[in-house]
Amino acid sequence: MDELYNKSKEKMQKAIIAMENEFKAIRAGRASAAVLDRIVVDYYGTPTPINQMAAISTPEARMLQIQPYDASTLKSIEKAIQASDLGINPSNDGRVIRLVFPPLTEERRRELVKEVAKVCEDGKVAIRSIRRDAIDKYKTMKKNGELTEDDLKKAENDVQKLTDQFCKEADDAAAAKSKEITEL
Repeated sequence: MDELYNKSKEKMQKAIIAMENEFKAIRAGRASAAVLDRIVVDYYGTPTPINQMAAISTPEARMLQIQPYDASTLKSIEKAIQASDLGINPSNDGRVIRLVFPPLTEERRRELVKEVAKVCEDGKVAIRSIRRDAIDKYKTMKKNGELTEDDLKKAENDVQKLTDQFCKEADDAAAAKSKEITEL
């Protein structure tokens, strides 16, 4: 019984971590290499993340500099960035690619806050799905005679408390990211 509870807790923690990684990829006005994490480049027929093909630095608060390890990949990295949903046009000087992040407009801020809310809701759906799976397993255990009715109720309550705790954590993370976006 404790093993199932611990597995559920671990899965919920992973859902929170995944959600927070999605938040990092949401561009909030200042340059962060995390915005490039979802962009992959076709590198000799293999989809490869940019951070494995180039050194990424932040020379200024609103600028990312991408220096490919292999100069021949410069054009393909540039094309991948242009094709992405990043909304920034890369500038290429033949050796490095520079991404200048413009200040956010009020409309863009509202869109980003909505995106944060959607990512948060997706995270909470994943957490509730984990809860449902755990409760189903507990009910199966009761049906097989491995749990008593009291043990089932206690397990359901424990899993619900865990779910509430992680949903609150998701809401707190989303509120912090939304605040970061609106205050820039």
